Order: sequence, then structure tokens, then C-alpha cells
Amino acid sequence: MNKWYPLLFGAASLTAGCAENNTADVETQQERDWEEIVEEAAGKEVGIYMWGGDEGINAYMDEVVAPALEEQYDISFQRYPMDTPEFLSRLMTEKEAGQQDGAADILWINGENFRNAKENELLYGSFASILPNMEEAVNTEAPYIEYDMGIEVDEMEVPWGNVQYAFQFRDEENPPETLEELFYWAEENPGEFTYPNVSNDTGNGFIRHIIHHVAEDPEEVTEFNEAWIEENGDEVWEILRSLQPSLWRNGETYPETLSQQDQLFANGEVSATLGFNEYRAESLIEQGTFPEDTQTVGLSSGSISSTHYLSMAFNTQEPEAALVAINYMLSPEAQIAKLDPSMWGEGHILDLNKLTEEEVEEIESLVGEEVVPQEEALPELDARYISWIQENWEQEVVQQR
Repeated sequence: MNKWYPLLFGAASLTAGCAENNTADVETQQERDWEEIVEEAAGKEVGIYMWGGDEGINAYMDEVVAPALEEQYDISFQRYPMDTPEFLSRLMTEKEAGQQDGAADILWINGENFRNAKENELLYGSFASILPNMEEAVNTEAPYIEYDMGIEVDEMEVPWGNVQYAFQFRDEENPPETLEELFYWAEENPGEFTYPNVSNDTGNGFIRHIIHHVAEDPEEVTEFNEAWIEENGDEVWEILRSLQPSLWRNGETYPETLSQQDQLFANGEVSATLGFNEYRAESLIEQGTFPEDTQTVGLSSGSISSTHYLSMAFNTQEPEAALVAINYMLSPEAQIAKLDPSMWGEGHILDLNKLTEEEVEEIESLVGEEVVPQEEALPELDARYISWIQENWEQEVVQQR
């Protein structure tokens, strides 16, 4: 998801009233039996704002989630494809105008976007404890329950998926497994590697790995550390400046999106691609987008684990239907279907100890061997590092050619 710069002026006169209304509504829902909420949701239509640039994700939403909500709960489910900055800007405009009848109810969100939405009171409120599946299915001991990239969640969003950063290589006998090996491979194979512009989370995530690489201990940088940046920031940029001559087109230009990066890989212009979700290549191979000899590699030196979330808009028209829909998307049924590489193919947020033997076996059959062992996962950095990278990369790297 992309970073959104909030509109900071104009909503102050509306904030207090909207916040009070949301709090009252959330408290009302918390006092109700779940069965009553489910009954109230029947016959309603609920919409989700979400990025729509992946065919597998869209297929999962349209062919799994929507039919299940219709059949099991009599809820009509609509997907509104929209980049995160666009729908947050729309919500801010609606808040400034006092518009309480929003077009969508559910938001796919995380990180800096969540911080901005929370600070500008664009969210419904603390709803997580209302959902039965948070207690019955989700791994509530995971660190991402309470913090989203250093931001307190306060039950205003719930985890939907957890993925790790991985690299894909084409027909490589000994693909690099550490950043040092990757840098050496890029030098030995000039023009075969690149990464997206850092306005894209894939490119930004690559540089966040370099921050981890420079830091001696992950705890030094898990929270935003200005003193560390002051002392070590130039080492991060120097690594990227040294890498630049070996990149595709000598680093004169960068893919703007992950889709463009993947297209370069699919066309054979580069021999590597990268991104969050260690399972994503399987569906792309099945679709014929990626070559059959594509190999996915996690960094043994550590790969960042990233979580994305579902939240609710401050002006949801159908809070009951939104709660039921989100609860379903956290269910073992929906999470296991999401693992299927023929559709989304991404990591789950379930607690295996809460599941049946059959559910655990189904997960194991879909996941197979771990690409990135959990013990090698690195914590996601504070969202403010994303801003630091975006604000400085152009000047410190691109313009230094």
C-alpha cells in the first residue's frame, strides 16, 4: 500500500462530534449479542475500499468472499478498487463535509496509512473485541495485534494477512540468500536486477532490509531512531549508490510499481523480482505470467514480515454487515481459501492451536515447506522510516549518479 499524506486542515470543527458518534455506536455494538448483530446484518450491502491491481486477490474477493457472505449471511458484498491514498483522501473530504453516509464500510489498510487515518479520526473505532473469530481463530499473541509498524492498533483494525519479503529468480543454480550475496550477484550480472521506486512499498521495503542490514541489532531500529539515522543513514545510501551502476538501465530509471517490476521479470528484461508475500509466485507461474523455472528465495540473513489489516470507515452505513464480513474474513474457512496459490496465495493470521486437525492439515498441504522460516523473520520497522526513505532517496541515490 502506498503512503498517504494527510490533509491536515479543515476538519477540526467536525472531529469532536464525529468521534462522539462513533464511540457511542461502537459501545452499542459491544453491548449486543453477536447473534443479534448477524441478524441485523442480513439483507444489507457492504463495500470495501481496497487496491485492485492483483487479479488473484480480486478473484479471491469476488469468487470466495462475496459468494460466502451472500450464502451464509445474506449480505451483498461489493469491492471498490481504489489505491489507499485515493480512498483516504475521499474519506477526509467526506469528513470535512459532514457526510455520514459513506460509499464503503471496510478499509484495507496498514502502516503509515493507518496512522494517518487514526490521527484524522477517519476510522469507526475500537471494534476488534466484538468479533468472535478474534478469540476463536486468530493468533492474538502475535506482536502485530497491538502494533502496526510501531503504531498502537487500539482495536481499530484487525490483522487480515501476514506475509514475508522474498525474492524471485529465473533459472539460477545458486540464487543469493543474503544481501551481501545479492549485491555480489548484481555486480556479476549487470542490468539483471532492479527494485521499484520507493514510493511503492516493494521498493521501500527493499531499503528497509538494508536498514536492518546496517543495524547491528534489529531492536536498534524497530522504533524510529533519529540518533541512529543521523549516525548510520549515509551508510544506507552509500550501499544503494554503489549498487546503482549494476542495475537495469544503469539505475537511470526505476519501475514505478511492483506490476512494472514483475513485467520486466516476465519479459526477461531482468532476472529477478521481489516483494512481500513469499507465496505470490506460485499463482503467477500457474497463470503463465512468470516462467516455470522461477525460484523463490528468502534471505537467510533475515526477511521482513509484514501484516496488513481490515478496518472500518467512520461513516459506515452498515456497521453490523461490516462486522460480520470482517469476522468471516478472519475465519479458518476464509483464511485457508486465501492460502490457495491459484488465487491469492498469502500467509494466514490463524492460531493453529485453535483449529481442528483437518484445518491444520489443509493449511500444511497448501503452505508446504516454508520459504522464509519464522525464526528468520525480521520485525517490520516503524512507519516513519518509510517517510524518511521517501523523502531522501531521490536526492541521496538517484541524483548522485
